[in-house]
Amino acid sequence: MRKKISKHIAVYSGSFNPVHIGHVQLAEYLTVGGLADEVWFVVSPKNPLKEQADLLDEHLRMKMLTLAIRANKRLTASDIEFNMPIPSYTIATLQTLEKNYPQHHFSLIIGSDNALVFDRWKDYRTILQHFPVWVYPRRTYDFGEVADTYPQMKLVDTPYYDVSSTQIRQLLKEKKDAGPYLHPDVYRFILKNELYLTK
Repeated sequence: MRKKISKHIAVYSGSFNPVHIGHVQLAEYLTVGGLADEVWFVVSPKNPLKEQADLLDEHLRMKMLTLAIRANKRLTASDIEFNMPIPSYTIATLQTLEKNYPQHHFSLIIGSDNALVFDRWKDYRTILQHFPVWVYPRRTYDFGEVADTYPQMKLVDTPYYDVSSTQIRQLLKEKKDAGPYLHPDVYRFILKNELYLTK
């Protein structure tokens, strides 16, 4: 029987509503820079800390994510939370991944905006005790404010990715060009299916 290869997997969980080039560029930066062998994007059906009236069906978001990353074999789209209780709690996802893939080592990648509210995450201390947490910088969210609180977290020296899904949804609602911020296949999928076009 072929031995299962052990890899370091960075778990990148989010709504991806929709996935944009910043998401993908960050994941590529992590793998190319050697911080992770692979990045697994975990699509969350519902974030317990967000109320989003314009949250698209998770299967549509999964489809767009698959389109955005299919050319890179080191990036994976995961629907593991689709069959888990809602809302989605990261600690449960990490523990399920660890159980399902015991040969791999998992870490968590979050933005500095999430680091500032990490104490609102379910069982956040357990996450810090059992999983490495990498933080990528986001403008106006200074990780330095909580760096001493969470010495287990490590700030990743990544570029700033100045684009957000919220901005993209607004552009689409206003029928403005969102193409520069999206993978071409994702943009075509959005326009073909008339997604995010109503206010």
